[in-house]
Amino acid sequence: MLETLRGKRMMFVGDSLNRGQFTSMVCLLQSAIPSPEAKSFEMSPDQQHTVFTAREYNATVEFYWAPFLLQSNADDAVVHKISDRMVRNGSIAHHGRHWEGADVLVFNTYLWWCTGLRFRVVNGPIAGAREEDAAWVSTEEAYGMAFRDMLQWVRDNMDFNTTRVFFTSMSPTHGKSQDWGGAAGGNCYNETAMIEDAGYWGTDGRRSVMRVIGEILDGDGADVPLTFLNVTQLSMYRKDAHTSIYKKQWNPLTPEQVADPRTYADCVHWCLPGLQDTWNELLYSKLFYP
Repeated sequence: MLETLRGKRMMFVGDSLNRGQFTSMVCLLQSAIPSPEAKSFEMSPDQQHTVFTAREYNATVEFYWAPFLLQSNADDAVVHKISDRMVRNGSIAHHGRHWEGADVLVFNTYLWWCTGLRFRVVNGPIAGAREEDAAWVSTEEAYGMAFRDMLQWVRDNMDFNTTRVFFTSMSPTHGKSQDWGGAAGGNCYNETAMIEDAGYWGTDGRRSVMRVIGEILDGDGADVPLTFLNVTQLSMYRKDAHTSIYKKQWNPLTPEQVADPRTYADCVHWCLPGLQDTWNELLYSKLFYP
């Protein structure tokens, strides 16, 4: 893998789940570079851009925070817990200028869109935008707009003869134990076995968003040689693989949370080592055998 990346930039672009896949890739690669002097890990002051460098290979593996790919009011990589989320239409270049020159791009975007059935889109500047400046559209329409903009950016900026573009499908959550036959009110907390039903699909998984991607890639996006990493179904089974109560807590837990760990269990992100290493095994295979 390092030889393939020699002299190249590999960049993961998206949200914290893509950051997890980036972290997995760095852990897998750096284990093959025993010398501390032969590698470095740097983060920009605003934490938006992280770069792992394998000096001997003149290669970098990078992560860039852009949870919607488009410009949004949640672009701060540190402070982004915003309930009234909105994106700016046609703003892919806002973040895209930081992706230019990458040889391998791995995009993702999904969970941040799932705040309801509708989503706010603004046509003007995002800074200072008010609720009345935004137009409500269906979540699927807004998501399709961002996906098409991403593909257009790829057309305009990537040489398909020398570069590769990947898109990682939606990462499932496990916040409702009744989905897999558990007791009501539970979640991934204390789950230690995977789901064995091959056809399992949790209620948190929005097939309508997956259909948007399929329709675009089979339609007006068919000209872009994008490799789709479909990790959704295989990840659906892994209710046991989340960070649960072991995630870093940025604020002290309340007595109520301590008394009921289910209330603060993280059933969105994944432990490492773990499931996202499998995602990268698939990425590795598709990189060599497209």
